[in-house]
Amino acid sequence: MALFADDRSPSPDEPAFRPSPRPFRERFGGWAAVVATVIAVIFALLPSPYVIERPGPVYDTLGTAEHDGEEVPLIAIPDEKTYPTEGELNLLTVSVVGRPGATPSWFEVMTAWFDRRQSVVPVEAIFPAGVTDEDRDAQNAAAMVDSQQDAIAAALVELGYDFPREVTVSGVAEGSAAEGVLEDDDVIEAVNGVKVFSIDELRAEVQANGGDAPAELRVLRDGEQQTLEVTPNDSGGVYVLGVGVRMVYEFPIDVELQLDDVGGPSAGMMFALGIVDELTPGAMTGGEIVAGTGTIDSAGAVGAIGGIRQKLWGAKDAGATVFLAPASNCDEVVGNVPDGLDVFAVETLDQAREVVEAAGEGADLGEFATCTVS
Repeated sequence: MALFADDRSPSPDEPAFRPSPRPFRERFGGWAAVVATVIAVIFALLPSPYVIERPGPVYDTLGTAEHDGEEVPLIAIPDEKTYPTEGELNLLTVSVVGRPGATPSWFEVMTAWFDRRQSVVPVEAIFPAGVTDEDRDAQNAAAMVDSQQDAIAAALVELGYDFPREVTVSGVAEGSAAEGVLEDDDVIEAVNGVKVFSIDELRAEVQANGGDAPAELRVLRDGEQQTLEVTPNDSGGVYVLGVGVRMVYEFPIDVELQLDDVGGPSAGMMFALGIVDELTPGAMTGGEIVAGTGTIDSAGAVGAIGGIRQKLWGAKDAGATVFLAPASNCDEVVGNVPDGLDVFAVETLDQAREVVEAAGEGADLGEFATCTVS
């Protein structure tokens, strides 16, 4: 008899060995992980209600860009003496990822949330409801055309040219304060005796008048001067006449600006600086790469723009060391400046020109205002 038998059968009182079942919690946890992964993947791929703003193309106003398949100057002044330039005066753009019906996925949105170069904004902030793509493109194109005209005017005023600048009525709102008083094509020359040469100047004088008394308007209609009175309406603390206006210029020289597929008014200041540089002896930048953004009016006032964070990074990527920002955008600049980029706050074309010329001369820029030091 062997000491150990390999074929011993269990006794009736000895149960056969069976593997114990997996705990319910363990089985449930495994399935929950699978379901959660599937949901996460589906969620990440679903379209979101947002679009993403990121740095767009950069254009040197002293250089060239493609137009109809060939490279052409962004600024051409064919009939005047121009001077050699150096360096770059870069205008900046913002690219928008997504549009109604084709928004980024949640994965793309979450990635952008953690990228300093990008901003996530509601789709309706860029594409308002009821506005078609065609209407939006037309509005942006019109804003760019107006901005270019204002840039030419601002540059020529900066250089001492004298020419007609007319604030012209382009429409009168029904039920407004100006209805029955002002007409299309009226030229508003002065408000309460103060001459106005830009839309911003008109707005400022109307705001200063307030809504408690009529504003006295000197108007040129069909070649004859008239004095009219309009009491501005209060529109949420902003006093308005209730008219649409446009600027009409008669430039003394021919200046041609060319930039395809870019809309909006934010290139105005940089175009104006480029025109000034081409019409004055010496290279304004001294070979430096300068970037900037801001609207401009014919009086040289620099206004706020959108997408300042993306434009700061676009400037950095293009090699700029000096950045010109509208003073009214300073609250958005603070905390978003890339290393190695000096950002200066400007309110006028003249201030912007002074910063660029000082940078070009290698001067100390510490005397100029920044968005953190005035």
